[in-house]
Amino acid sequence: MRRTRGTSTSSRTRRRTALVAAGLVAALAAGAAAAPAFAAPTSASPAAASARATSGPDTKALSAALAGLPDHDITAALVRVGGDGSWRGTAGVRDVRTGAPALENARFRAGSVTKVVTAAIVLQLAAEGRIDLDGSVQRYLPGLLTEDFKEPVTVRQLLNYTSGLKPGASLGDTVEEGYAHRFETLTPRQVVAASVAKGPAYAPGTKQTYGNIHYTVLGLLIEKVTGDSYAHQARVRIFRPLGMRHSYFPAAGDTRIRGPHNRGYDWIDGELVDVTDWDVTDRFAAGDLISTPADLERFLVALFRGRVVPEPQLREMFTPPFPGAHYGAALERLEVNGVEVWGKSGSRPGFTAGIGATRDLSRTLVYAVNSTDAKGDGQQAAAERFAYPAFNR
Repeated sequence: MRRTRGTSTSSRTRRRTALVAAGLVAALAAGAAAAPAFAAPTSASPAAASARATSGPDTKALSAALAGLPDHDITAALVRVGGDGSWRGTAGVRDVRTGAPALENARFRAGSVTKVVTAAIVLQLAAEGRIDLDGSVQRYLPGLLTEDFKEPVTVRQLLNYTSGLKPGASLGDTVEEGYAHRFETLTPRQVVAASVAKGPAYAPGTKQTYGNIHYTVLGLLIEKVTGDSYAHQARVRIFRPLGMRHSYFPAAGDTRIRGPHNRGYDWIDGELVDVTDWDVTDRFAAGDLISTPADLERFLVALFRGRVVPEPQLREMFTPPFPGAHYGAALERLEVNGVEVWGKSGSRPGFTAGIGATRDLSRTLVYAVNSTDAKGDGQQAAAERFAYPAFNR
C-alpha cells in the first residue's frame, strides 16, 4: 500500500512516534512499564460498599478489561459505570511519545454518539410543535431533494434510519484514504447533494439502513426551523441546561481538540500515526461532537429520566419502526449478557466511544477509548471489551 502523506506531519516524525510506541508496548509486554492505573470503586459508607459488592458492577472483570494498556489496539481507555453501584477506570497513556498517563476526564471525539444529541433536539422541537415527525423533508427543506424522490421522506424516517437516502460525499472511506485530506472539509450541503444525486436507495420506511446521511439532513432541518446554527442549538438546549461544560462542536477549520485530551493514533502502512488533529466538521450533526465521559454520563442519565426530551416524544428513541429493526430514534437496542441495553457508539480516527444503559438506569456505561483501528474492527472490539463486563451482572 502506498504511504499516505499529510501536510503537517513529516515521515521522520511519524517514524519516531512509531518507534516510541513500539518500544512502549514492548516494555509493557515485558513487564518493564508501570501497571495501568484504574480507580477502585469509591463509596460514601460501608453500607454502600456492601450493596455494591452484591448488586453493583463486576469490578474485577472491568479491571481486567483495562489491564495491560497501552497495547497494539488501544493506547488509552476511560470507563465510567453507574446505576446500582458505580465504578470508574482509567488506563493507558496520554501521549505515546512521553508515556504520560492517560487523563481521567479527557475530551475526546465522540463520533456518532452525536446522533443522540441531534435526535434529542429534533424531538424537543417536536414537543414544542415546531416540527411534525410525520412532516416531510420536501416540506421543511424545499428543493433539497430532487424529483427522483417521488415519495415523502418524513422526519421520523430520518430519525430511525429508514429514509432511503444513500450515503453522501466523503473525503475518504478509510483512515488511510482520509489522512491526506484531514485538514479539508465538506459542507453539510455538499454531503447531502452527493447523496441526492444518486437517487433513493429504496422506498422510505421500508428498510432500516444505518448511516450518517439521515442525521446530516436533520442538522439542516434544525437550522432551518430554528433560524440558528446547529452547534448553538446544541449548546443552549442540551449542554448548558445539563451542565455539560466540556462539550462542544468545533467550528469549520478547527482541527484540534480544545482542552485536555489523550492523543489518538491509527496504524497506517504499518506505522502508528498520530491522527488527533483532523477536521471532522463534515460529519456535522451526525458525528462532530467533542465531549468528556462525565458530560456524556450526565447526558445519558438525564435523557433516560425524561429531563431532556418529554414523553411521548422520548418513546421514539426506544421504538424501532418495524419488527427486525434494531434502532429507534438514534438509539440502538442491544442484548448484552442477556440484558436489554439501549445505547449508541461512535468513532473517528483514533477515537471510539459509547454510551449505553438499561431503560430503568439500573446500569449505565460510558467509555472513551483511543483505539488504533477505531474506524475498522476497533469500534466493535472496544464495545465488547468494556460493555460486556459492565453488564455481566
